[in-house]
Amino acid sequence: MIVENSDESRTALTLRLNGLGHTVLAAGAVADATARQDLDQFDLILSDLEDRNSPANVEVVRAFKLSVTSARARAETAAVHEIVEAALLFKLRYIDSGRVAFHEKIEFELPSDLSLMNIVLEYLLDRVDKMGLIKAEQSNLFVALDEAFVNAVKHGSRNDPTKLVRITAELSPHEAIFTVEDEGEGFDVREIPDPRDPANLFKSTGRGVLLIYNIMDEVEYSEHGTRLRMVKRPDTKSEPPALARG
Repeated sequence: MIVENSDESRTALTLRLNGLGHTVLAAGAVADATARQDLDQFDLILSDLEDRNSPANVEVVRAFKLSVTSARARAETAAVHEIVEAALLFKLRYIDSGRVAFHEKIEFELPSDLSLMNIVLEYLLDRVDKMGLIKAEQSNLFVALDEAFVNAVKHGSRNDPTKLVRITAELSPHEAIFTVEDEGEGFDVREIPDPRDPANLFKSTGRGVLLIYNIMDEVEYSEHGTRLRMVKRPDTKSEPPALARG
């Protein structure tokens, strides 16, 4: 299902996915979609909505969400990969191009599959760059997000595509907030061996987490380690944040 308040974009994306052999139902508003009695029959729901608050159309608030909603779709990651790739490529070329929002919230709920994480990563980096918030390459944001996604898929969900990884990005002129949540058993970040300790010099464990802490301005793991919250601000020159646990 596609929920999109632009008639032109909704029609074009529907045709694009229909052309790949998928059956698509489109709605123009959230209320139209949620009023349906057959929502449990959809494998994937994609919503891309825009709210222009000011009369001058200056402060644009956008909300985009792509969610896999059925067990069948989780088991067919190849088909999901095709849809996600086509939808995000379409957005980048025809919807996001040249449009900068005042605030953007982007959400993904996808099977634990690294190929899907790569698509999401490229999309998020593009949005951050387009908003002029952070220069992704100069900030090593790619490295931090990649480490977070890999940890969630490989160590959290154990590469089990029936388990979802939830990724949220909240972008504003002041900061970029990312959360990554998996459905794994979790861990205690305090128990990770410090890779800076000479005794752990040849151990790979903990290096990804250390990179995340050094790159991001704020890093916080949930009590059980299944949810990671990261904040990146523009032109940050402060010292690396201390370990934190929420």
